[in-house]
Amino acid sequence: MDAQTVLLLIAAAILALGVVLFQYRYKFKGNNGLDLLLASLRFIALFGLLILLINPKFTKEEYSLEKTDLVLLTDNSMSIQASADTLVSVVKTITQNEGILERFQVKPYNFGSSLTNSDSLTFTETQTDIGKAISSLKDIYNGADRNMAILLATDGNQTKGEDYSFVLEKEKVPIYPIVLGDTTRYEDLRIEQVNANTFAFLKNKYPIELYLTYEGPKSVESTLKVTVNGKTVHTENVAFNPLDNTKTITVLLTAETVGAKTIEIGINPLENERNKINNIKSLGIEVIDEKTNVTIITDKAHPDMGTLKKAIESNEQRSVSIKKPQVPINELENTDVFIIYEPNRSFLPIYRYIQQRKINYFTICGASTDWNFLNEIQNNYSKDAYGETEEILPILNKGFGLFDISGFVIDNLPPLEGELGEILISAPHEIILGQSIKGVELSEPLLAVIFKDQTKEVALFGENLWKWRMQSYRDNKDFTNFDGLIGKIILYLSSNTSKNRLNVDYDLIYQGSDGASISARYFDEAFELDRNASLILKIKGKENNFVKEIPMLLKDSFYQADLGDLPSGDYAFTVLVTDENLSSSGTFTILDFNVEQQFLSSDHKKLNRLAMDSKGKLFFPSNSDSLVQELMEDPRFSPVQKSKENVVSLIDFRILLMIIVAALSVEWFIRKYNGLI
Repeated sequence: MDAQTVLLLIAAAILALGVVLFQYRYKFKGNNGLDLLLASLRFIALFGLLILLINPKFTKEEYSLEKTDLVLLTDNSMSIQASADTLVSVVKTITQNEGILERFQVKPYNFGSSLTNSDSLTFTETQTDIGKAISSLKDIYNGADRNMAILLATDGNQTKGEDYSFVLEKEKVPIYPIVLGDTTRYEDLRIEQVNANTFAFLKNKYPIELYLTYEGPKSVESTLKVTVNGKTVHTENVAFNPLDNTKTITVLLTAETVGAKTIEIGINPLENERNKINNIKSLGIEVIDEKTNVTIITDKAHPDMGTLKKAIESNEQRSVSIKKPQVPINELENTDVFIIYEPNRSFLPIYRYIQQRKINYFTICGASTDWNFLNEIQNNYSKDAYGETEEILPILNKGFGLFDISGFVIDNLPPLEGELGEILISAPHEIILGQSIKGVELSEPLLAVIFKDQTKEVALFGENLWKWRMQSYRDNKDFTNFDGLIGKIILYLSSNTSKNRLNVDYDLIYQGSDGASISARYFDEAFELDRNASLILKIKGKENNFVKEIPMLLKDSFYQADLGDLPSGDYAFTVLVTDENLSSSGTFTILDFNVEQQFLSSDHKKLNRLAMDSKGKLFFPSNSDSLVQELMEDPRFSPVQKSKENVVSLIDFRILLMIIVAALSVEWFIRKYNGLI
């Protein structure tokens, strides 16, 4: 309590005493006990009120010594097993050094695919994500106003995630990498990556894209070999040198038979190559026979005919013919999907044929559509047409789930031409595109999928699709945006079943069990995504008696089961919907693959760049004593003495208020009792 506060308290006491003496006008001389008691009570009340106004406080300074946080970030992946003893020795040198313990607050973490707050090392992690570990530390300490340094003990080989060279902002936190593993660079020829589509079409050629990498000091040659189900289908000689050390090779293979295919890509190892595991990659594709005949029915010449024909036939497994409504019925027997363009009464035989054969179709309506006829011939939807045309812009429905439309971009697409009027869809449906007219979003569909009576229909309420295909080329120099949407519509309509309520997604071959999973999407009878269903995955090993049931958990808009604990081998599976007669089966293979075995040497060059960018320094286990000395002498890590000022009120307001109330109450009671009021 400072002198100013003391003076204020004395002044308050004098003021309270003066007020009391003035009120009683010196009536008591010390012999009038009642007056003295009343004056004392009045003094206590007034003095308490003045203290409340002054609110005296006591200030106390507390001093503390804040140490720098020394985060020991240790790689716990399988690639560190060979350096386990070295790592334990380095950790012991740092954590048991008295100088380090006096200067730093040591905080141990380890990481594999994610960060763990622990100093227990098992070296069983099958993935290494250094970038995520560093980024997680940033999140942990971002709000803390503390000085820190990071000791990163790792071989520098990252198998997943964002490149750690770009995760940490420069000069934010100094990082001191401790390089584990063999720093010698051996000759290594490896298959870096293989890209291929999941499906291929029968009798078509499908590409496989290969990325090959060589590390070594001299020029070398090797042979690349590609096999399909054990049969060699392609061989090629490749040459590398220290300057030209990467190759991108595209191999075209022919889909000769239908079914699942196992493709193995191998490159012959070099004579002195130590790591031969990364010379082989395997993947799986499925060859399907998807020959689809599409017939466009129209009675008018329009640019949309050529647009639709080119978009559909961009897939070689589809053919398009254009017919008039008066075409003989026997010429339509091979049609898999119809496209009805601007229907009118002359289309009556076509509609009767579609309804009789239950063939899926794509209806395109425009300014010339006879809506009186269309409202009569089918009951999926109706429209009160006003006889006036309007330009309609599309609005993408991101919640559409029957097939993937995430790649379709509507930006810059010109408006289609349609007829004004309210559209009412009475059958189960999902909307792909909504309508926007003159900047106003309407609750009207522009493109919708309708399913009823085992038949699927896609309805487009606008013409001039040729403008969309032309705009796609303007924006991207290709027709992929438009052709992709039309292709998915035709693929959906050409499927054998009208309602694929259970759709399962999986890979034929998994490179190890880490990250392997099977996902499924399930729809109810109204074809709405069912989030309350119970899906079970039954797995059976082909080569043993392995049997397992896994409940599939809901994740976003699909169900998923993790296969991470399965050993390598061939498996058959079935996805069942509980209480429903729905199931889907398939097979997959898990390879005995460990990505941590793809590297023999540590990447000390990248770790050194990380150290330099963060104002740290690279060290090796052999000079751990130098690391300790560096940390002890760096002035950035000196402990900081911090002061904290605690201001505490000298009075308890509740008690003082009770004293004031009590004094005034007793004074009033005495006066009342003695007849003074």
